[in-house]
Amino acid sequence: MLICYVDEAGCTGVLPAPNSSIQPLFVVCGLVIEQPRIHDLTKDLLSLKRRFSPRRLSPGTPALGWILVEIKGAEIRKQLATGSKRQRRYAIGLLDNALDLIEKHECRLIGRVWVKGIAAPFDGRAVYTWSIQYIHQWFNAWLDGKKDQGLVICDGRNKHLNSVVSHSIFTEKFRVAGDKHPRVLEMPTFGHSENHAGLQLADLVCSALLFPMAVNAYCASVVASVHVRPEYVVLRDRYAARLEALQHRVLDTSRVPPRLVGGVMVNDQLGRKPRNVMFSAP
Repeated sequence: MLICYVDEAGCTGVLPAPNSSIQPLFVVCGLVIEQPRIHDLTKDLLSLKRRFSPRRLSPGTPALGWILVEIKGAEIRKQLATGSKRQRRYAIGLLDNALDLIEKHECRLIGRVWVKGIAAPFDGRAVYTWSIQYIHQWFNAWLDGKKDQGLVICDGRNKHLNSVVSHSIFTEKFRVAGDKHPRVLEMPTFGHSENHAGLQLADLVCSALLFPMAVNAYCASVVASVHVRPEYVVLRDRYAARLEALQHRVLDTSRVPPRLVGGVMVNDQLGRKPRNVMFSAP
């Protein structure tokens, strides 16, 4: 069995102007791992947190208590953008080790990046729902290739929003034409990030890597706000190739010519740039 942990970064508000304080994009991404690896992945993440943030809990705290202490991706992103030299070094060191951990346990990424147009319509609820449907589509395709089954666990938001998203998958699984995601055993469930190592790593990928990398790749020359930082360029330079390799992509031979599909796709309403801009060094 495989588990897909889903988190998001950014906001779902419309971007009214180039200098608006609204975040210029929205990211939804799933981190997929084989279920037998979750135990060791969790132990490795607890060890990483104790090593990088030893003062967040008092001495003598039980080892398993460290799951409740989150190192948030937004915090790491802020340290990289506006922190001291020491804080920037800490942020890079943490991300290096987090990606080492993700690669060690052979996790893969499936998701969507939505770059907002200036003063363009942006239906946040629909965008999040489409993103979850996209993740289910390619997660199911992966499971089908492995002849395996899986579950999706999303970071919880609020009951109403969770229910809307879950119902959208319900309608795809119980449609008259047949189950669109037969290898995904249930509708997505919603967890608390402080209880799941997978959700905590998905948060780091979304908020500390994909979000700032996409901002640098698609917004730097158009949007002038606190969210667009020149310091983010180091992330593309350092991690683009590694994140490209972590995506679950398949060759679609029905297209002429055949091309890779799936993985982390980008919808750029600002400059219509392709996804490979984000996954290449600047």
